[in-house]
Amino acid sequence: MAKKRASAKGARPEQGGLAQRVLLSAQRQGMLRAGERVGVAVSGGADSLALLLLLEELRQKLGIVLSVVHFNHKLRGSASDADEKFVAKLAVEHRLAFHLDRGNVAAQARKERANVEDTARRLRYGFFARLVKEGQVDRVAVAHTADDQAETVLAHILRGTGLAGLGGIHPISKHFGGSELASVIRPLLEARRAELRTYLRARRQKWREDVTNRDEMRLRARIRRRLLPLLEKHFQPATVAHLVKLADLAREDEAFLDALATESESSLVKKEKGGARIRTEDLLRPWKRNVFVAEGAGTEQDEEEKTASLSKRIVRRIVEGVKLRPGQLGAQHVEAVLALARHGHSGQAMSLPGGVEVRREYAALLFQAATPPARGAQAGAAQEGRASSAAAFEYTVELTAAGAAVSVHQTGCVFRLRVIDWPAQARETSVDHFAVTRTKDREALDRDLLREPLVLRNWRLGDVFHPAGHHKPRKLKRWLAEMRVSRWDRAGWPVLTSGGVLAWTRGMPAAAEFAVREGTRVGIVMSEEKL
Repeated sequence: MAKKRASAKGARPEQGGLAQRVLLSAQRQGMLRAGERVGVAVSGGADSLALLLLLEELRQKLGIVLSVVHFNHKLRGSASDADEKFVAKLAVEHRLAFHLDRGNVAAQARKERANVEDTARRLRYGFFARLVKEGQVDRVAVAHTADDQAETVLAHILRGTGLAGLGGIHPISKHFGGSELASVIRPLLEARRAELRTYLRARRQKWREDVTNRDEMRLRARIRRRLLPLLEKHFQPATVAHLVKLADLAREDEAFLDALATESESSLVKKEKGGARIRTEDLLRPWKRNVFVAEGAGTEQDEEEKTASLSKRIVRRIVEGVKLRPGQLGAQHVEAVLALARHGHSGQAMSLPGGVEVRREYAALLFQAATPPARGAQAGAAQEGRASSAAAFEYTVELTAAGAAVSVHQTGCVFRLRVIDWPAQARETSVDHFAVTRTKDREALDRDLLREPLVLRNWRLGDVFHPAGHHKPRKLKRWLAEMRVSRWDRAGWPVLTSGGVLAWTRGMPAAAEFAVREGTRVGIVMSEEKL
C-alpha cells in the first residue's frame, strides 16, 4: 500500500516536468503569444489528448484561449463516429468550444486517384485553414512527437531525400491547406510517445486506439513497430534523440542555404511575363569568385562543384515560381536542367513536372509555364512558327487622317500608326529624312507606298522580310534568330503587312520597299506601348 502511494506521488513531479518542458519548448520556438486562440487538433488518441491536457495545464502561464478541433475522416465506419463522440464529450467536460468537420476521405481519394493518407491530410489541414480564415482560431496545435519526428526522418532516408527531407517535421508550419493565413504548431516534438501515455495514466485519462496505426502494410507502421525498436535495442538506445537532433541541425542549414538561394535568385534571375531567365554562367557559378571562392582554388569545374547545392536550389526556386499546376521536381530533373546549362545548344528544350518548359537560348536558360492549347487549336501549335490560340492574332488596320491604334491583348500592347507630314515633322521620329536610322521602339514608313489591306498580325512560318539597308530579303525566322529572340517570344511576334508583303516588324528597320526616302511626303510612324 505504501508502495502504491509513493508511486502515485512520484507521478506528479513527472507531470510537472513534462509540462515545464513543453512550456520552455513553446517559448523557445516562439509558438504562442498571449491572447491567441489556439485550436487543439484532437483525434481521440493518446498523443492528442496529452497535448490538450498539457496546454490546458499551461494556458494561464501562456495566456491563451483553448478550443478543441476534430476532423472525422470516415475511414473506420462506426469507429470513426465513436472517436467523434468521444472528443465532443471531452470538449464539454473541459468546457471548451468544439470545432467539427467531416469528410469522406476514401471516396475523395478514389475520385482524385490519390493516396488515402495524403488526401486525409489535405482535407484535415484544409479544415484547419478555414478555421483560421474565418477567425475562429489563431493557430492550430497538433500532437507530433519526437517519435513521429524520428519515423519521418527515417522514412525520408529510406525513400531517398536531401537536406530538406532530413529536416523532417517543422515545429512551426507557416502555410497549410493552401492558406497563408495561419500556422500549425507542434509543441510535443521534444516529448516521447511513452511519456505522454505515462502522463495520461497519472491523470487517469482514457484514450482511444486507432487500429490502422498497427497496419504494417504502411511504411510508417513498419518503421514504428519494427525498425526503431530494433535500432534502439541492438544499435543505439538514443536513436530517437539523435534523429531529432539531426532534423534540428538539417533545418538550420536548410534555412541558411535557402536564404542564400533567395538572395542569389533575386540578383541573377530576370523575371519575364509567364517565366524567368538566367544566364547559364550565373546558374552554374552563382557565387562571385572574389567573394566566396579563394583565388587559385581550381578549375571552373571545381567552382561548379562547390556551388552545386546553390545552383540546384536556384533551379527549384525558379520552377516553383513559374509552374501553374502541382508537380514534384525530383533530383534527376534538377540535374537535367544543369546539364542543359553546361552542354546544351540553343533551341534545345525539356519539360519538367508542374507544366514547366526549360529552353536553352544561346547563353541563357528560359523557364516558362507550358499552358495547354485551347480547344480547337491547331495540332501543331507547339511547333516553331505556329502560334497557339493564345498567341495568334490578326487585325485589319483602317488608317484615318490621324493614323490608327490597334490594341492586341495577346501581346499586352497597343500598336500606334501616326500619320505625319514629311520631312517637316521628321525630327519627331527616329528617322532622318534622307537616311534610314531607327531606335528600339519606333519606325517610319512611306504612306504613299503602302497598299491595302494593311494587316497587323503575328509572324508565321515562311514569312520573308527585306529590311532597309540590307541587300536582300531573308526568312524572318533567320532575322529573329540573329536578334536572339526566344522561340517562345516569336510565337506572338508582331508584323505589319501591306498588300500581303511584310512592311514592318518589331525591332528592325522598315522594309526597304516601304521605308521613307528622299521625296517622301507623308510618313507613318510605327510605335508600341504597354496596355
